[in-house]
Amino acid sequence: MKVNGSCHCGFITVEGEADPERVSVCHCTDCQTRTGSAFGVVVPVAGSTFKMTGTPTLYLKTTADSGTPRMQAFCPKCGSAILSTTPGEGQQASYTLRVGMLAQRDQLVPKRQIWCRSARSWLTNMAAIPKLQKQA
Repeated sequence: MKVNGSCHCGFITVEGEADPERVSVCHCTDCQTRTGSAFGVVVPVAGSTFKMTGTPTLYLKTTADSGTPRMQAFCPKCGSAILSTTPGEGQQASYTLRVGMLAQRDQLVPKRQIWCRSARSWLTNMAAIPKLQKQA
């Protein structure tokens, strides 16, 4: 499905093609820290369809919970989290967008939970969503 959205202040906009079947609630400690919450909600977008206006601030997390480096992008004006991707120059295979910034967020219902070994124990009302012990 085509998705589009912007950061809180509108300085950064994004669009691309996302697979709604791949929307995930991520319980990794990186998402907890990055969001200031108990989890993140993310969806991958194909790099070949991804477009962004505005220049984000980039931060390289040298070792993510997965053990691989991840580039994080934030709005330099309002601080909204935009995406993560593999570091490097050129077009990436995919970008992991933060669902909360997308206009279609009501249609992007999580289909799975990942990194559940880091989930906060008080998140009991999410039991109906299938769980994986780590990212598949």
